[in-house]
Amino acid sequence: MDAEALLVRVRAACLALPEVVERPSHGTPCWFVRGRKTFVMFADHTHGDPHVALWAAAPPGVAAELIAAEPARFFRPPYVGHRGWVGLRLDLTGGDALDDDELRGLVTDAYRHVAPKGLSARV
Repeated sequence: MDAEALLVRVRAACLALPEVVERPSHGTPCWFVRGRKTFVMFADHTHGDPHVALWAAAPPGVAAELIAAEPARFFRPPYVGHRGWVGLRLDLTGGDALDDDELRGLVTDAYRHVAPKGLSARV
């Protein structure tokens, strides 16, 4: 799947959540809760990454667990990885390809981690 088609899927998953705004940040599409707190970034060969990927906010310890369990799919993204964010390769094919349920789950978890409790409870 090409980067544009992957972006469409990520955009749909993010914009389905309450009070989400999309705007570019650091040269890449990003999604913000109430226009302020970033919870997902779309990385299309961004910042030296050779892959099309999703960078997502994650609760403490989750990124390390995902990376340890599936290092071919998950990684520590530059700039935000030290804050617990996790990267997920979107350009994989076959059995490693991301399905829409998994995409929505990861995006929703990132949103819940960043959103105020009132918004998070609406999801």
